[in-house]
Amino acid sequence: MNWIRKFMIGRYGTDQLSIALLAVSMIFSILFRIFYSSLLNILSIVLLITIFYRMFSKNIGKRYQENNKFLKYWYPIKNKLNKKMQKMKNRKDYRYYECSGCKQQFRVPKGKGKIIVTCPKCKKTMVKNT
Repeated sequence: MNWIRKFMIGRYGTDQLSIALLAVSMIFSILFRIFYSSLLNILSIVLLITIFYRMFSKNIGKRYQENNKFLKYWYPIKNKLNKKMQKMKNRKDYRYYECSGCKQQFRVPKGKGKIIVTCPKCKKTMVKNT
């Protein structure tokens, strides 16, 4: 195992972009098994070669910049998915509404009947049925 550590000294290694490329490569590989498209197989292999190139690269600054560009686009998508998952998790206990004035989303507990809610952003009051 020490030879692997010695070999990787000064090399970039894995990051979030490499993991995402690996996931896409696996999806292409599975789709290749289903549809037998040589294009999917080639894309899968090209992505794997790219992953290994990035892992063993000694140009750490360049790989770091590539990963930061990827994260700039990935984090907003991830945050939206996390919010949707949180809503799905809480759908039994809460109802989600949107303010008609400022479009701010807020939640109210279920099973309380008609209640008056105040928007936390614009302070507009509304009557909502939970």
